[in-house]
Amino acid sequence: MSEQQRRAADSELRRPAPSAPAEPASIQEQRAGFAALMANLGQVPKGWRRGTGTLGGRPVVTVETEGEARPGTILYFHGGSWSLGSPETAIALTANLVVRSGVRAISVDYRLAPEHPFPAAVEDGVAAYRELLSQGTDPASVVFAGDSAGGGLSVTTCLAARAAGLPVPAGIVAFSPGLDATRTGASMDSKAGIDPIFTREGLAPALDLYQGDADAAHELLSPAVHADLTGLPPLLLQVGTNEVLLDDSTRLAERARQFEVDVILDVVAGVPHVFQIFAGRLDEADDALDRAALFVTQRLRRR
Repeated sequence: MSEQQRRAADSELRRPAPSAPAEPASIQEQRAGFAALMANLGQVPKGWRRGTGTLGGRPVVTVETEGEARPGTILYFHGGSWSLGSPETAIALTANLVVRSGVRAISVDYRLAPEHPFPAAVEDGVAAYRELLSQGTDPASVVFAGDSAGGGLSVTTCLAARAAGLPVPAGIVAFSPGLDATRTGASMDSKAGIDPIFTREGLAPALDLYQGDADAAHELLSPAVHADLTGLPPLLLQVGTNEVLLDDSTRLAERARQFEVDVILDVVAGVPHVFQIFAGRLDEADDALDRAALFVTQRLRRR
């Protein structure tokens, strides 16, 4: 572990914007700002190629290794608080997971709030998975993955797919997932000021946009505290101790154990939200992505 690297990552995330707008930023301006932030944070690895297409009626970006390919598919969900982001903003994370595992990824450009509030993103995830299965893909050859809001979607899409009578995938990988719209985890307060990005209050606007008129206690909004996890595939949850969302992962892990679901809770000390984006600059990020890639290949080897 490198204390200097961790401090540098924290400082970079705390750095103020060049200039504060006179008026609150529009959703379009927020999306442009998030895209610029992610492009600056993430180092895209070498050795991969991209394609485009559609799946379940939504645009997708396909990422494949230029090296030795392994069979299987990672269905990826990008982060961005359900209102920002795209497959492009998550391309460094997706490409790193693909290059390290050798397994292709399909990153879904799901609909965003506020234009399309809950459950639109979940519906798009299920539609993409349904079409993948209709093409003859074995569910045992698919792993769901995502970061932040997309990490939450990797879980809730699986819950919704199960409810729709679809077979569950081989596994789920979630980087710093958002899993509790009720914001009742103790880390919401205990990590205040330690988290360089989020606060309990700061999370509210984005959650409100996504939640719309739905109850925050809905299992697809707060699976960490309200979901029936029966029959879910093995989970890998990666989270940093410097996150207000820490307890989203710790409580989902505990809930998984209650429902006899295999779970690996990978808690990394002193790192921020979606620390994997610092691959190439933070040892903990590279190590975590290696562990995630190992989980993917182990799950797909069991097909």
